[in-house]
Amino acid sequence: MEPARGSGARPVDLLVIGAGVAAARAVRTLRRGRFDGSIVVVGDETTPPYNRPPLSKELLRDDLPDDLVLAEPAGWYERHDVELVLGDAVRALDVGSRGAETEAGHRFAWTRALLAMGAEPNHLPFPGAGHVLLLRTLVDARRIRAAAVALPDGAPVVVIGGGFIGVEVASSLAALGLRPMILEAGDALWRGALGRTLADRAGRALDAAGVAVRTRAAVTAVEPDAVLVGDERFPAALVVAGIGVHPREALADAAGLAVADGILVDDGHRAGSEPVWAAGDVARVTGERFEHWHAARDGGVRAARSMLDQPLGPREVPWLFSEVAGIALDVVGRSGPGLEEEPVTDGVVAFRDRDRVAGIAVVGTALGADVARRLVAEGASVDDVRRALDGAAR
Repeated sequence: MEPARGSGARPVDLLVIGAGVAAARAVRTLRRGRFDGSIVVVGDETTPPYNRPPLSKELLRDDLPDDLVLAEPAGWYERHDVELVLGDAVRALDVGSRGAETEAGHRFAWTRALLAMGAEPNHLPFPGAGHVLLLRTLVDARRIRAAAVALPDGAPVVVIGGGFIGVEVASSLAALGLRPMILEAGDALWRGALGRTLADRAGRALDAAGVAVRTRAAVTAVEPDAVLVGDERFPAALVVAGIGVHPREALADAAGLAVADGILVDDGHRAGSEPVWAAGDVARVTGERFEHWHAARDGGVRAARSMLDQPLGPREVPWLFSEVAGIALDVVGRSGPGLEEEPVTDGVVAFRDRDRVAGIAVVGTALGADVARRLVAEGASVDDVRRALDGAAR
């Protein structure tokens, strides 16, 4: 491929590949930082950058208009001289000659590039996958909602996967009057990443909301009106799957950038020695990759500050927000293997790395996410968490 500075290649100071929240936050930060160069954002969806968290929650339940999920108002990009090229995708990237070409034939000669392609759903490893709806994009959410509201009250639906997306989708479908069943292949909701205390608490909340949960239930096939787990058959008028995603790293890999379950970048989100940065779900930052909205937003900001040679400051403690049957769930910091689960209350669990808290999960409003982030950042003890809970209760 020779897409760089030859005939027909359009010069651009910053080419942003991908049009999600990481891209939106990066270009906003650049314009606020007085970056006055040309910016072009190329994305394969036809909608301007939007926030994904509402797709499985408010939008699925309440049919929010697109304007309420956009990362920036529709007119923001034009007002700030940011060009959006939507419904197209970069198919080839040449880092050495700093060129790129899109599926539609647009060619760019860039000075800087930000890779923010996000992630895509994992392959469904069973027969009948064509009967299953996936949730990743705004179009996906609209399709699932349209199928759900067309069903009669009490219709059985199956959600494959008991992770964050699966629990949220099942909760929303129950709120629409349907009868969801979550089939989770692992031993517990969230594959045990949040421990047994919260998994049991969530199971009770889901049951009260009309959502059934089956664990150790690996789907073996899907039929037009049912989901099979071995010889067991679960009737389903609608099937939705949320079994995780993987980073869209193929473009970066083909361009010779270092990838390993994401594009490898440093603390400033720079990918190697060339003027290439990566942010969002596709980026593995100093060995860690987080597939959540706050990480994408924060990563876009840090990548922009790095381009501007501004001080980066310490990285934010990871934080994700979810819902279980309409009840808030905040997960701050790290959880899962290698950490000791310690229930603090019925709805608050600390995850310890020896005597320091590495993560906190909160169901409901017992502890604010800002307080939890501060505690994790400070390396607090479990007793510090208890004291914070006592203070919040007063």
